[in-house]
Amino acid sequence: MVEEPRRNGQEHRLSYYETLDGTQKEKLKEQLSRMDLSVLAGLKHQAKEERGTFMPLGALTIDEIRSKEKFYMVQGLNALQNGKIGAVLLAGGQGTRLGLDGPKGTLNVGVTRKLYLFECLVQNLLQVVKRCGSWVPLYVMTSEKNNTDTIAFFEAHKYFGYDPGQVRFFVQEMAPCTDFDGRMMLEAPGAVCSSPNGNGGWFSSMVRAGLLKDLKERGVEWLNVFAVDNVLQQIADPCFIGATIASGCEAGAKVVAKADPDERVGVLCLEDGKPSIVEYYEMTEEMRTLREPGGRLSYNYGVILNYLFRVDKLQKIMDQQMPVHLVKKKIPYMNEQGQLVEPEAPNGYKFETLVLDMVHMQNSCLSYEVKRNKEFAPIKNATGVDSLESARELLKLNGVTL
Repeated sequence: MVEEPRRNGQEHRLSYYETLDGTQKEKLKEQLSRMDLSVLAGLKHQAKEERGTFMPLGALTIDEIRSKEKFYMVQGLNALQNGKIGAVLLAGGQGTRLGLDGPKGTLNVGVTRKLYLFECLVQNLLQVVKRCGSWVPLYVMTSEKNNTDTIAFFEAHKYFGYDPGQVRFFVQEMAPCTDFDGRMMLEAPGAVCSSPNGNGGWFSSMVRAGLLKDLKERGVEWLNVFAVDNVLQQIADPCFIGATIASGCEAGAKVVAKADPDERVGVLCLEDGKPSIVEYYEMTEEMRTLREPGGRLSYNYGVILNYLFRVDKLQKIMDQQMPVHLVKKKIPYMNEQGQLVEPEAPNGYKFETLVLDMVHMQNSCLSYEVKRNKEFAPIKNATGVDSLESARELLKLNGVTL
């Protein structure tokens, strides 16, 4: 197992190896075997992350969807009933920013009763199960930090009514942290500094966990991936599935019309003629304010991290090696004297793969508009915009008793 760092030019980080006892050596080997070391290839392309030429991309609008809703529903329900759809919940985050010491999905969004974030999402999926009469396999991505707590929480609450046989948990891969010279950093003599490999690493993490076999045995052809922090998230939505399949596109993305030009959301667009996502901080003033003849913003449709991907296409993307993004961070590390150092300024890189690159590696992606107050209630802050407070108001608006 210790051969991997040598193949990646990281021999210097094994200098402590011979000083470790047997247990420490085994722990280091295990850590390296679980780690996504392929991200180190991203260092070769660190000079500049250049984006291509952006162009606006419209959407299948709410009105257009309504006019063909019956047709889309039939298509989607047929795919669900034939076991072609799986759901992937990205739940690796902690609720620290919300004052919660535990997985974010264990957040109580209720006021006069207990109503957990995980519970809301599972109940949303159960509505589809009841409608189509077939179970939808649910794959829950956790992290090394919250995997045990997440599984225990589901078990303690009897999976919120979902069939446990239809739920699979898997841990997101970790990526090594390096200094600015590309050398892996240590947090202890027998442990490499690491961080999650980004929201674009969910499928490779599934494969690493052996779940590709599970997908094939079940006959799953499409995966609906969604984030844990949107309490109104509609999962395995038959109409969305049907519209994406009927469009002939390789992927689908749920979007909402922007609230205003400066809203801090990524926008689905075209980049060099292929579907992509431009982040709000990457948009120029001209892009933010550009409007169509009818007055609608040209870059109008924000993504809500609810995507539909073909499994066979995801396999090809994984084989091609996704782009790796380098993020400068302050990373605590162990120096050559064996002392733990807490840096005051960024001292190294964390590596991330991003869902936006998965979208850009598709030849086509259906932009599918949904109603903001029906499907978009992200919980990122304790108060204010995109907060627990605002999500509770939207839940009440949608008839949920809190």
